Amino acid sequence: MAATLTPEGYISRVSDEAIAETLAAMPAVVIEGPKGCGKTWSGRNFAKSEVLFDQDLNARRSIAAAPGYVLAGQEPRLLDEWQLAGDVWNQVRHACDEGQRTGRFLLTGSAVPVDDITRHSGAGRIGRVRMRPMSLLETGESTGEASLKSLLDGDEVAVHRPEASFADVVDAICRGGWPRHLNKPVAQAQLLLRNYLGEICRTDISSVDGVVRDPTGVQRLIASVSRNIATMASFTKLAREAPGERGLNRTTATEYVRSLERLFIVEDLPHWSTHLRSRATLLSSPKRHFADPSLAAAATGATPDRLLGDLNTLGFLFESLVVRDLRIYGQRNDATVYHYHDSDKLEADVIVETRDGRWMAVEAKLGGEEWIEEAASSLLRLSKKVDTEKVGAPSKLLIITATGYGYDRPDGTTVLPITALAP
Repeated sequence: MAATLTPEGYISRVSDEAIAETLAAMPAVVIEGPKGCGKTWSGRNFAKSEVLFDQDLNARRSIAAAPGYVLAGQEPRLLDEWQLAGDVWNQVRHACDEGQRTGRFLLTGSAVPVDDITRHSGAGRIGRVRMRPMSLLETGESTGEASLKSLLDGDEVAVHRPEASFADVVDAICRGGWPRHLNKPVAQAQLLLRNYLGEICRTDISSVDGVVRDPTGVQRLIASVSRNIATMASFTKLAREAPGERGLNRTTATEYVRSLERLFIVEDLPHWSTHLRSRATLLSSPKRHFADPSLAAAATGATPDRLLGDLNTLGFLFESLVVRDLRIYGQRNDATVYHYHDSDKLEADVIVETRDGRWMAVEAKLGGEEWIEEAASSLLRLSKKVDTEKVGAPSKLLIITATGYGYDRPDGTTVLPITALAP
């Protein structure tokens, strides 16, 4: 299945709706996300003029002295990689105050700039939209037969077996949702991803906050996070499992992860804070994830063939794929994604909770009757432990698999292949 193209050749993104809504309501919108996820393409889809700060040195030099020259143009005006032009945030903010119009500027950025650049709030003027690498629906690898919205509404599920095979899902994990990789062989995509990570280690992580980082140390830290993907590994554990001539300590590992977060490369999954009937306590550590599981695969040399021979590692990467897609689809449904883990060692890979309080619990399993039964048992235990008088009953207890049919089980759980999921 091919990705959906507009008549102009643009690949439609789930975040397009959020961009359009924010532009209609506010003078400016910032589209944030990792480098290469498609922010510029999306910005151009909405813009009528543009300035590309990563390519136009003159524009970067002119923003402080002659902001009118840079900001003037047909609106919405795209200001790409805006964080490279130090004063552009304040200039846009002032322009928004003066114009009193909506839909004036689109700012795209692949790094959170140092705090003093955004010390003046953009509240009421500048909205933010998070963009991630493409979901399986966006890359054309999901039929979209079952929407997250319908699941959160508690609708029945009856989904045909999608054409995508187990091997196709493994390829998707290794290739990732990067727009420029869509039509490339997996081996070539992984080579590009290794170069991508190399550039982050050598240049980006030092430039994001002006602190020189050791590229080799950052590379080892990324590999450590990759080996601990979808776990609650502590910073101490991440440092310990990044050995080398110059070992990392907890403080250094923490600083590296925080810088990677500012580059939108690492995006940990926070814990779900809820009410329980039992005396168990909720564990507050986040689960470790990248913006896309392909980064973990590339950092550890996990090819499709290797993963097919190591189902344990593949299971963690599949969970990370599920998290990525649910984050993307959750954004469309005004929902936030968490994980659940308590002192009784009961876990749920994902909790999806909407702003109005609806929620669903999700387990990610590659497939197989034994794993599905194990996931169903865990989800049913969770539903009995949560105080539903305070937070309401779950909309769904969902087991997301790599392949197969989608259906509601007699025990109250639901099975759904990720290749049938949509917003």
